[in-house]
Amino acid sequence: MKTMLWEDNQLLLIDQTKLPDEIVYFTCKTYQDVIKAIKTMVVRGAPAIGVSAAFGMVLADLAGEDLEKAASEIKNSRPTAVNLFWAVDRILASPSPRDEALKMYQEDIKTNQMIGKHGSPVIDDGDTILTHCNAGALACVDYGTALGVIRAAFAQGKKINVICDETRPLGQGARLSVWEMQQENIPVKLIVDSAAGYLMQQGKIDKVLIGADRVFKGGVANKIGSLMVALSAKRYGVPFYVAAPLSTFDYDKSIGEIEIEERGPEEVLLYGNCRIAPENTEVLNPAFDIVPDDLISGIITEKGILDPI
Repeated sequence: MKTMLWEDNQLLLIDQTKLPDEIVYFTCKTYQDVIKAIKTMVVRGAPAIGVSAAFGMVLADLAGEDLEKAASEIKNSRPTAVNLFWAVDRILASPSPRDEALKMYQEDIKTNQMIGKHGSPVIDDGDTILTHCNAGALACVDYGTALGVIRAAFAQGKKINVICDETRPLGQGARLSVWEMQQENIPVKLIVDSAAGYLMQQGKIDKVLIGADRVFKGGVANKIGSLMVALSAKRYGVPFYVAAPLSTFDYDKSIGEIEIEERGPEEVLLYGNCRIAPENTEVLNPAFDIVPDDLISGIITEKGILDPI
């Protein structure tokens, strides 16, 4: 399933805030619509954000907007995912924004398929794989990074089982990753986030496979909770792999230079429309954390499996 479509000079995005209950498309007619979609998590996942941002630049170009101004506003929509900046700069450097965005759209699909090809050998027949957040087709144009590796292994006939943790506060694992696995008939179970360490201690998880929003010198930034999973994996000897395209690599930044997005308190205070804490509760809501490179077994890319940078 493709996360986005470009039709009649409009960008159509699957509204991921509505999944898994319904498949609804959010229509972007302006670059401001794309910014809204990125900020409100209608579209999420580093590769998907990047390609969406590229089409946002196309919409700005078609409307005769100041592209430098549009670029600055789009870049400010979410600070941690490096694909956002990479995509906008690539469009700025292109003489034909629409052609470049369409090229990036197709590249993303091929890149993810290559990630699946290179990553599938790390999964053995009979493995149970834990994944955190959603790094599937919904986080990209199609196919996915971490879930793309799982898809590739399953297509090879390997008997595998997937465990998705819920990924609070917005439940991307519960709402999105479980749903994607069910669409592919890949055996999947859902756990609460705090059960991951226990299952590793019990020897019930063979591999951990996550995506990334930024790969940099000394580590990887990914959805909040990734660090706790990585620490448990290290303690119990479970290989911990990251699947990410090279466009997610940021060779200029190190751990202390990464801006971690802080999101609003309502994401924590509410689950759906249900309030789960007193109204006066103060909240800390970092959207990402950092997994240091000594906890990472390898980074699966379209060029092969690499050591952390």
